[in-house]
Amino acid sequence: MNDFSKPVPVADSDSAPFWEGCRAHRLMIQRCGSCKTPRFPPMRTCPKCHSTETEWFKASGRGTVYSWIVVQHPVPREVYGQDVPYVVALIDLEEGVRMVSNVIGLDPHAIIGNMPVEVTFEEGQGGVVLPKFKPREA
Repeated sequence: MNDFSKPVPVADSDSAPFWEGCRAHRLMIQRCGSCKTPRFPPMRTCPKCHSTETEWFKASGRGTVYSWIVVQHPVPREVYGQDVPYVVALIDLEEGVRMVSNVIGLDPHAIIGNMPVEVTFEEGQGGVVLPKFKPREA
């Protein structure tokens, strides 16, 4: 055990529903209340129609790996050194948004492009629940 803590996300007024959903093991995505375009990360104004109307919906949690890296040399090493190797990936969700997350539950070098994945939730420090992705069974 070391004395270093990992940084944890801090919810703001835009992202609070997302983090509340994670605590309940639901992947919540924001969409425009006017044109219904989903968006991630959450923001106040729709980038498509500029409406400030927002609503939230539960995403399927299914997606595919768009791109990824396998972290071998973490920075700072004091914080993440015990976790290597690990995967940081861009996940394309079925709902049409792209999310940065970790892919877990497999050899990091076994990941391939367009690999089907599904969300899972992990307890983090300070009571934060993080969405991560694992390979999806066919």
